[in-house]
Amino acid sequence: MTSRYGMTIPLDDVPLSAVPYAARELEDLGYTDLWTAEGMGADGFTPLAAALGVTSSVHLGVAIAPVFTRGPALLAQTAATMAAMAPGRFTLGLGASSNVIVEKWNSIPFDKPLSRSRDMLRFLRAALEGQRVDEEFATFTVQGFRAGVVPEVPPKLLLAGLRGKMLDLAGSHADGAVLNWLSAEDVGRVVPAVTAHGADKEIVCRILVAPTADADLARGVARRLIATYLNVPVYRAFHADLGRDELEPMWKLWADGDRAAAVEAIPDHVVDELVVHGSPGACREHIGRYVEHGVTVPVASLLPVGVDPLEACRALAPS
Repeated sequence: MTSRYGMTIPLDDVPLSAVPYAARELEDLGYTDLWTAEGMGADGFTPLAAALGVTSSVHLGVAIAPVFTRGPALLAQTAATMAAMAPGRFTLGLGASSNVIVEKWNSIPFDKPLSRSRDMLRFLRAALEGQRVDEEFATFTVQGFRAGVVPEVPPKLLLAGLRGKMLDLAGSHADGAVLNWLSAEDVGRVVPAVTAHGADKEIVCRILVAPTADADLARGVARRLIATYLNVPVYRAFHADLGRDELEPMWKLWADGDRAAAVEAIPDHVVDELVVHGSPGACREHIGRYVEHGVTVPVASLLPVGVDPLEACRALAPS
């Protein structure tokens, strides 16, 4: 197992007001990393700020902050503030996100995600070092910006990637990549595109974990999530590229509007590849396989399967 072992916060079914208490316990349990997501729930930065006030060494990261939904200066200011408050303990994960979040939820055109990601990485490198930025990038223009807060230790910048060009950008312009929605074996197929630019690249992977020995329950919850996410165009294309032909019936049924049948069409073995479930020992062993294939920071994300999340964290904690 890697020397780093993370958990996603906030935990489902734990009130947001209890994030500081949960974060302190997670650090005491031996988790080295606490990472947030930014999708349907809480924003990616506020829970980390809450955790910062009660922890002393745990690493804090967001995976990911979309490159479209915050303006360049605001994103730089937010990252600089977090990095200054937690010197050497904060990592900013960036990503194009999806047309659903960017266009449908935020009314922002989802145009040229690769170019936007490259431009944001270039801008943030300069801004977080305290440089004055006055440049016309391909996808936005910044005139005369200089950060008022310059962190002593600039945060690492990671980029979420699924396929070739974005993974290559994560290796060439970022400090590593953020991965999700893939199996342990898939990791070995995508990581070389990143590490081709340096063996020291960081590979953070959010791993879905259903902490229950009830396989039917775990698969039921996982199937609904798989159907929801893997019909988003970017994820569908990713798994098609990976050769996951077993999902073709699900994709067709979903496109035809038969959502219930689409969920049921997902084979057990695909669920078992993409979602970790079972006893605590089985879950830790499965997470370890991600590390064996190239992940440097595994980050568990607990699924709601009727288990108290803090109890699950205690059971899954590094031994």
